[in-house]
Amino acid sequence: MTTLKKTLLLIIRITVAIILIQTLRFKFTRHPDSVYIFTEVGLEPYGRIGIGILELLAGISLLIPKTIWLGSSITIGLMLGAVFMHITKIGIEVNNDNGVLFYTAITTLILSLIIFYNYRKDAPIFNRHQ
Repeated sequence: MTTLKKTLLLIIRITVAIILIQTLRFKFTRHPDSVYIFTEVGLEPYGRIGIGILELLAGISLLIPKTIWLGSSITIGLMLGAVFMHITKIGIEVNNDNGVLFYTAITTLILSLIIFYNYRKDAPIFNRHQ
């Protein structure tokens, strides 16, 4: 992997980690928007807290070289769930946010797919030749 590619992937990993970790304050402090969203999808309060814990785990894992594949995998799953819930239950726009949460989930999903693709060989399931 070239230095430029490594640098770009590092920037993408940090970006995704920041997105994941900065949302934790809303989930863990019972912010009204977060409570509203998780109530609408029927996951309040345990889903809100559980997903927050998974987002914390994913954000940290994205920053540790040996667990980048794990962090991106968890993030892909979480963002697929978020996009699905937006499309099927809560809508693109939530509490007049102009779709910011939805588009952030889409962006995070795409970035996580890029990360996973580039680190897929580190995942034990794809690295069985050892």
